[in-house]
Amino acid sequence: MKFAPDAWKYAIVPLLAAPFAFIFSTTLSILALATGIGTLAFFRDPDRTPPLTGVVTPADGTVSVLRQEGDRVRLGVFMNVWHVHVVRAPVDATVSAVEHVPGANRPAFSKESDRNERVRIRLETTDGRFEGETPLDAEITLIAGAFARRIHPYVEPGDELERGDRIGHIAFGSRVDVLFPPSVDREEITVSVGDSMTAGETVVLESNGPTLE
Repeated sequence: MKFAPDAWKYAIVPLLAAPFAFIFSTTLSILALATGIGTLAFFRDPDRTPPLTGVVTPADGTVSVLRQEGDRVRLGVFMNVWHVHVVRAPVDATVSAVEHVPGANRPAFSKESDRNERVRIRLETTDGRFEGETPLDAEITLIAGAFARRIHPYVEPGDELERGDRIGHIAFGSRVDVLFPPSVDREEITVSVGDSMTAGETVVLESNGPTLE
């Protein structure tokens, strides 16, 4: 099983404490062991296989936002603690910017989370569905939640990405948004609020772009 970076940093203390806690209390030892194992489970990073075509969701979770913002569509995916928190590229793209925006730490499912701390990853896509969009093709936003105080992007400007590549992770509960190019209509989005998503595999927009063959 693969784990996201910092997994052992959080899990090692309760795992090492478990045998020593057994001297004082069986219950305390079990709790420490469960905390360590649960932390590793939270940071799990399974392999994913994107479908041959289509724009895929960048995050595991449930669709919590689907709205029109001016001439663009925003799709938001809320991640609970049991979801995989590794974020993936929705399309083949080049990273044009990575921006950290300070903010609050409100629950990621609330409307107030729009003002939360976040990291914006801006993409210039090479997928045929968006080719020719200017000046910005798509934007992925990793949003911290009430317990998610650390956002870890894996990418830098200039990085070349393939659909499904890992681009970052968020520690402990959060939301990930996709801001689509102006050419995408809300009616074209293939998922609805409340739908369950699998990062790198669930198609959210059909694409006529190149496949991974």
